[in-house]
Amino acid sequence: MNRPRPKRGLKSRTSRWAAALLAVTLLGGVLQLPISADEMPDMRVRVAMFLDLGSTYRSIVPAVTMTAESAWQAGPQRGEGMESWLDFSPGQTVRFSVDGIKVKALESADWQLVSAAVKKLQGGTDRPIAVVSEQAGGTVYEVYTGPYASADEASAAVTRVAQALAGQLGNQQPSIHGSFYYSAGVFGSKAEAQAYSQTLKLPGIEVKVAVVGANQYAVWVGGAVSEAALAALKAQIVQLQPQLNLSAIDAEAPALIAYRDVTGDMNSPIAVEHYAVSGTNTKLLVRDSEDSVIQVMERSGRKYRGNFEISSVNGQLALVNDVPLEQYLYSVVAAEVPSSWPQESLKAQAVAARSYALYHAAGNKFKVAGLVDTTLSQVYNGVDKEVDSIIQAVDSTAGEVIKANDRIVEAIFSSNSGGMTADSTEVWSNPNSTFSSMISNEDKAAQAGLKSWYHVLLPTGKAGYVREDNVKLTEGTTAAGLPKMTVTANATNVRPIPMIQADVSPVAQMNPGDQAVVLGLVDESSSYSWIRGPYSSEELLKSLKGKTATDAPSPILNLEITQRGPSGRATQIKANGQILDVRYPDLFRSAFGGLPSTLFDIAATGRYTVQSASGATSSGTAASGTPVLSSTGVSNWNGGSLVVMGADGAARVIDQSNRFLFVGRGNGHGLGLSQWGAKGMADAGYDYEAILQHYYQNVIIVKE
Repeated sequence: MNRPRPKRGLKSRTSRWAAALLAVTLLGGVLQLPISADEMPDMRVRVAMFLDLGSTYRSIVPAVTMTAESAWQAGPQRGEGMESWLDFSPGQTVRFSVDGIKVKALESADWQLVSAAVKKLQGGTDRPIAVVSEQAGGTVYEVYTGPYASADEASAAVTRVAQALAGQLGNQQPSIHGSFYYSAGVFGSKAEAQAYSQTLKLPGIEVKVAVVGANQYAVWVGGAVSEAALAALKAQIVQLQPQLNLSAIDAEAPALIAYRDVTGDMNSPIAVEHYAVSGTNTKLLVRDSEDSVIQVMERSGRKYRGNFEISSVNGQLALVNDVPLEQYLYSVVAAEVPSSWPQESLKAQAVAARSYALYHAAGNKFKVAGLVDTTLSQVYNGVDKEVDSIIQAVDSTAGEVIKANDRIVEAIFSSNSGGMTADSTEVWSNPNSTFSSMISNEDKAAQAGLKSWYHVLLPTGKAGYVREDNVKLTEGTTAAGLPKMTVTANATNVRPIPMIQADVSPVAQMNPGDQAVVLGLVDESSSYSWIRGPYSSEELLKSLKGKTATDAPSPILNLEITQRGPSGRATQIKANGQILDVRYPDLFRSAFGGLPSTLFDIAATGRYTVQSASGATSSGTAASGTPVLSSTGVSNWNGGSLVVMGADGAARVIDQSNRFLFVGRGNGHGLGLSQWGAKGMADAGYDYEAILQHYYQNVIIVKE
């Protein structure tokens, strides 16, 4: 489509933007069918925070800790509503988990012993929960790990836990417990049920108090891993406590096993209420009575609007936030783009995010939710990031969505398209007319305000980058005419790429007076322009493992892009002449160690191309003995770094390490809206509709 015209009265585009690296919406590579306007759900969305779906999505915790500013309630879902079983005070902290197969690591009246055990387990893969109860002999602490998806997983955990706690267990041995119980009676208060449970002496057998209704509390005994194991346990229970009148528990009936949890502070045992959700397909709803906010400690203590649902999926806790769409967008838009950006770019982001959310809202991509709160869907951080400018952008576009052929578009977006948006075939391998490659010059906004970096060659033969404000050019040049430099401060870092990486060691350090040769001046790596590497064959092979259908050749001597899509993004790459067969082209980003985009070139540090006087070219890999033409004549290269000058005067270093440098543009898959491009277009006077219709082809913006 033709490029949209700016608003009347604005004649030029600005060229300065604030720099930031934004969160990127990632793709799963599968194109889902959109929903029609008639099928659009009620204006609420379900966002999963903790969930175990294996390779699709995995974020797990043994329990979630919640509190609210006003009075709040919890109870099982009944039809479309909630049956309130539990009432909590403003500011009260409560923990929730799901009942299942678990390992009882140890039991002790010694708090210091229990505290040491929990701390050891917290450093491993088995997630501990410590609880306290009053028994006939006094206060007793119990440590559990899990839940586990199967008895086999729990059996393996028993071995790990026993090894980890070898110094704390004494004569104890970790044991496996499950969610099968008998009821030994129902009481009208929690205190009555707890008092009765303390009279039961059943060593090695679980005795629990469970909430089974409003003001109904049962005493459960058992804790077997299966119905058969429970039946076998019955004779033992009756022998120990013959007066008990045991009754079967309906496996589908909702219930909440009550604990007093002391996991929160390992310095002192401060107990909080803890409820484990029991019952097949039970969904526990948690809501604030005044429609305020609920805080989730395991999500960095963030506060959220709406209600929460807790259930068991694949044996693990699943936490879902059910929230009004527009309030969800207050957080999403604030997490995706800076609130200081022009209002028209914020509006464009709001409409795109709303369309994306509604496209997925009616689906079950994540089984119990259409969305998750990470970049796998859209970044969602609750109310803490809400700001007035974002709320204004969301409210002013309320209900507006992007549609094509009367269907809501999956309005995916990325941080920066590198000057050219991607075509759908470059990301998914299949065509989609909404996502055609378009020029996005405004992406250069990400470069504004950044420093340039000098690419330098050190006397040691190492090459790297020094930021321009640390450089002082000196007099004189090399025989090839390259300038020389020194630095202005002691211990100035020479970086492997032109950006500061706190977790990457510098190539070297320079002090004032130290000399280096300037090879060139480049832009600082940003979301628009970047350099990654150089990577050795071993590093690339490690990153490629499991990402290609056929194992990559080893060692990698040559790596070249053999096919590009309409925007110039790599769609086929060969290593030593063998195609690296990824499932879809956008996987090249993760296959090569997390590249920002697939819009890149590959430069091998040990490869060179020579053009003869007749125009013929030949390529080779640097090796000892290679003949070199220099200002002093022809000689053989015997190692180290070599500066190669092109006909245009450009210089680069080659060496015999044969590593691979990726030089590219853009951040993200590049499909749809470019967030930096939208910011630039808004600066130039385009409104949000024009921005959206530039980045999404053949669409209309409508209010539903």
